[in-house]
Amino acid sequence: MNLEKIRENTLGTILRFSIPSIIAMVLTSLITVVDGFFIGNYIGADGIAAVNLGLPIIYLFLSIGLMISVGGAAIAGISFGGGNLSECNLVFRQTLATTIAFSVLTGLLVLAFFTPMLDLLGAEGQVREYFKTYYGILLPELIIMVVNSSFGMFIRGEGNPAFYMKINIISVVMNLILDYVFAGILRFGIAGIAIASLLSALVSLILILYFFCKKACIYHLGTFTFSPQILKGTLANGSSEFIGEMSIGIAMFAYNFVIMKRIGVDGVTAFTIVGYVSYVFSMIVVGFGQGASPLISFGFGAKEVMLARKIRRRTNVLVLAIGVMIFLLLTALSGWYSQLFVEDAAVSAMVRSGMVIFMVSFFFSGINAITSFYFTSIGRALPSAVISLSRGLLVLLVCIFVLPAYLGMTGVWMAAPVTEGVTFAISIFYIGCERNRG
Repeated sequence: MNLEKIRENTLGTILRFSIPSIIAMVLTSLITVVDGFFIGNYIGADGIAAVNLGLPIIYLFLSIGLMISVGGAAIAGISFGGGNLSECNLVFRQTLATTIAFSVLTGLLVLAFFTPMLDLLGAEGQVREYFKTYYGILLPELIIMVVNSSFGMFIRGEGNPAFYMKINIISVVMNLILDYVFAGILRFGIAGIAIASLLSALVSLILILYFFCKKACIYHLGTFTFSPQILKGTLANGSSEFIGEMSIGIAMFAYNFVIMKRIGVDGVTAFTIVGYVSYVFSMIVVGFGQGASPLISFGFGAKEVMLARKIRRRTNVLVLAIGVMIFLLLTALSGWYSQLFVEDAAVSAMVRSGMVIFMVSFFFSGINAITSFYFTSIGRALPSAVISLSRGLLVLLVCIFVLPAYLGMTGVWMAAPVTEGVTFAISIFYIGCERNRG
């Protein structure tokens, strides 16, 4: 990285680092959408609902993976910006080891709570069986996914985000082909969808290991001496990402609980289909965050505070513009979009009416997420954690349980826009406080 080049072309540098990351994250999210397409067309609405009931599991893994990888990568990036290559390499190795250990323990814990989770949600019949089959196979894939994502943060830190983008392209194409083979041709059902995801993740891991064995210039695999201080700093610095993703998982569980009780399986299916759009947008935002974070950390570590702020502002403008474009496009195509997944008239009607309301949240959510990334990147965990906690748990849970009680499914759709609007005010407050620090 070169400070002078970043100053001269800040927007271009953000895009150079972010676009490969965005492509990688969008491709990752498209795996979920493609899975939904094949499940909806070859298995049915019950299959889509079953997968959505287990989304809190996926967010649990993401929360742990992001906490460790983002926290560790931020510490390594600051060390790199300060010229301490030995320290940043030590952080890299410990971060990966911590990621693997935490992911495996999480997998064992989740497996033990399958049945209690289904009982609490009231899932029965085919939906229950689909859930057990799909997530029973997917658990190893989720462990590998978290490890791959952690590696990816350091590939970007190497200044080679394009390589990780290529890996994700291969993974998505492979997943698409295997979905069709296992679900469409061999008729393995929902198990085939999960097997396709597992095999694609394994191929990605092999390619990532090749990079660090043959192509890496800064970060290298090897032995390390465990440092409690690095672990403490990693977990503290990445705590906002943990809170953010874990809160989304808790919120998804609350959404599913409320919808199952008040509307039923059709409501869960409609919410899942709209949720695919939200998931893709959130991955775009995360891609911008992951692209901008090493630049912010590097600038802050080099005592260029104003440059770090400038990167945050430019990134916020980009995510807002994309949010507006997605809103306009999907508003016009909502009817066509719903029919991609199901033919059910009741579900399609819910999707068309709810999508426009739900997508208003895109006007605020991107800015909130980037602001949280910014505070993490400069080592200020508290503001980042408060922003993440607000948008992912505290305000959102109140909206989930209160609004549907009075407005039914409309209240479900309104929960996200109301939450992001309140959190936006909090983000503006912390940005003002940080600016006054000088």
